[in-house]
Amino acid sequence: MKHFRDDQLVFLLCTPRSGSSLTTVMLQNHEEVFAAQEMWYLLSLADLQLAPVRPYGGTGIIRQFYNGIISEDLFHRAARSFGVEIYEGLLNQNGARKIIDKSPRYYILLEFLDAVFPESQRIGLFRNPLSVAASYKKVNAFSGEPFSLIEDLKQPIPGMKIVDLTVGLFRYATYFKGESAYSYKLKYEELVRQPEQQLRKLCEFIGISYREGMEKYGNPVSEEKADLFYSMGAGDPFLLNHTQAHVQSIDAWKDQLSPDEVDAYCRVLGAQIFHDLGYSEELEEAQRITGVRYELSPDEATMERIEQQFLKSSGYIWKPDYELSTSSILTGIQPAEAVDDLELEAMQGNRISDHRQASVQIAQLETRVRLLENRLTKSYMEKNHVEKQLIQLRSKLNRIKSILPFGNRLSSWAQGYLSGREGKS
Repeated sequence: MKHFRDDQLVFLLCTPRSGSSLTTVMLQNHEEVFAAQEMWYLLSLADLQLAPVRPYGGTGIIRQFYNGIISEDLFHRAARSFGVEIYEGLLNQNGARKIIDKSPRYYILLEFLDAVFPESQRIGLFRNPLSVAASYKKVNAFSGEPFSLIEDLKQPIPGMKIVDLTVGLFRYATYFKGESAYSYKLKYEELVRQPEQQLRKLCEFIGISYREGMEKYGNPVSEEKADLFYSMGAGDPFLLNHTQAHVQSIDAWKDQLSPDEVDAYCRVLGAQIFHDLGYSEELEEAQRITGVRYELSPDEATMERIEQQFLKSSGYIWKPDYELSTSSILTGIQPAEAVDDLELEAMQGNRISDHRQASVQIAQLETRVRLLENRLTKSYMEKNHVEKQLIQLRSKLNRIKSILPFGNRLSSWAQGYLSGREGKS
């Protein structure tokens, strides 16, 4: 394989406990598909910018390097290059054409995912939110981990399971709101009721031919491949209790969740999310159980608290109401050697050289702006001094940019801006 294409990469996106293990094990039961039980790969890559505390120190330096010296555009390009090496290497290593990256908490980095692999294929897997909550309760009882839906929703600092059940769900619902050639929406309930039919549709979307019986994961296409898949020891601990999809879990939430738990969760989510995802009937049943008619809107105060606490603790920055985007943001200032010489040679005199020098200086000024902005947010002691430098740099940057595009003034004015500094910087 010489050239990796985005459409060889399939992201299976959903909150935990939504049926991603079942979907993945059936998809990988195909000779042209490779999947690990879970990857979480892009999370580690994106986290380079967060600069967590390391045992050897240098946290501040690392943060400034990744968020100041390196532009966002350059970081995304580098992340893509590294990502391509990993994904393509796994495809080659396993003789596959398609790779499934099943990482439920990718709702954390949807903006990063779209920037780095804009034309990848995304499967949005959704399940009745009450079933997801019930599954969390079941698996935590099995593993012995503490989980109390009612009490955990009230915690001032929410755990990741609560973030999954609230903010994560809404992030995915908004992300897959529109229609796109790069996305496919699937309901867990439809998958388990009609596994062959749904897998045929999934295979068509992915770009492979359906393999007869691939939904019967207990009868693997290759024992060696199945052993490799399960050897990671991640994902649904109950998956191997069955050999193919079943419908036993669809209505289990009615028995697994108490009326008080149903009520607490529905009050936080609101009714609209159930309607949007196609679970109006399940909402009606929940309202019958609790005797409460829920407001359409979610509990904004609770949702805001959970989101802000997570963003504060993680360091991530999200765009509000973010929807799937296939317009890669890998643009920005091009390096001098990448400038279109044929176009620039049409300019007279030394305009090409001036343009390149200006481009380099713009990149340098933008880097300084980022570094100073980072210092400004960190240190109030430097506030006045840094603000003055920022004002000067932004002014200089804007003046240079204003004369760059195709203007005849470039030759006569550029050297004046490039030859000296305006004030101390």
